[in-house]
Amino acid sequence: MGDCQAKRAGLRFRPLRSQVITLERDNRLVYVKELTNYYNKNIMQVEVLAIPFDNEHGRGVLHPTVLSSAGEYILVDCGYPETFSLLEAALQGVGLSFRDLTGMLITHHDIDHMGPAAKLKAAYPGLTVYSSAIEAPYISGRKKSLRLLQAEASLASLPHGYLPWAHQFIASLEALEPVVPDRVLVPRQCLLDGVEVVATPGHTPGHISLYLPSAKLLVAADAIVYENGQFDIANPQYTLDMAQAIHSIRHLASLEIDTIICYHGGVQSGDVGKKLGDLISRYAG
Repeated sequence: MGDCQAKRAGLRFRPLRSQVITLERDNRLVYVKELTNYYNKNIMQVEVLAIPFDNEHGRGVLHPTVLSSAGEYILVDCGYPETFSLLEAALQGVGLSFRDLTGMLITHHDIDHMGPAAKLKAAYPGLTVYSSAIEAPYISGRKKSLRLLQAEASLASLPHGYLPWAHQFIASLEALEPVVPDRVLVPRQCLLDGVEVVATPGHTPGHISLYLPSAKLLVAADAIVYENGQFDIANPQYTLDMAQAIHSIRHLASLEIDTIICYHGGVQSGDVGKKLGDLISRYAG
C-alpha cells in the first residue's frame, strides 16, 4: 500500500454509466441491481452493488462496493449472512465472481456489513481481510460485539411486545461467525492507489470510510445514510457515540466530496456540501 498523497495528482475519474434494474413480483422486491462506474483507464474502477434484504432486521437494499486497481479487487462490506447468494449474483451482474476478489474490507462489525465474511474467507483463503485496528477484535470474536452488548442491555427497558424481536436479533448476533482480519488499517493509509482510509467513529468506535480525493468520491459505509430524501446518521438511537458520529460528519464535510456512496441509500450526488451542512445543523442542538 502506497502513500495516497503521492498518488492524488495522477488520478482523473469520469462517470461511465448508471443503470438501475428493478423487478417486482406481487408487490415484493425480488431482485435489484444497480451499477455505477467511476473509471480511470489506467488506475481505478468502482462498482456499486445492490443487495435486497427482507428479514428480522427490516427490509431494504444494501450497497457493497468493489474497488479495483492494477489487478486488485477489494469488496467493501458484504451484507447479511443470508444474502450471500444475492451478493454472488450482484458480482456476476458486473462481470465478477468471488474468485476474482483479492481483498475484503469490513468497515465495522455490524452484522449487515460482515455477515458472510467468514464463509467467504473459508471458501477463498487467499482473500485478504482488512479492518481498522479498533474493529478487529470484534470482527475476530476476541471481544464481544458492542452491538450485542447494546441489545442485551436494552432488554430491561423494552416494551413487552418488542421482546420476541429483540431476542431474535440477539440470537442472530450470537450466531454471527467471526473472521480474523489479515491486515489492520490506520487513518490516511492508502488502501489502493488513490483510495484513502478515513476514520469515522461514532456508529461504532472503529468505523472507517474510504475517500477517493481525485474523484471527490466517498464510500461512507454507515458514517452517513440517505433516507427520506436527505442524509442522516445511521440509526441514531443505536449509534454508540453520537458526539463522535457528528464530529466524523464535520470532518467529512471538510473534504472535497461531490458523490457519496451510502451503504444504506446508494449513490448520492449534487449539493453534497450543503446537504452535509444541513445534517450537521439538525444535530447541532
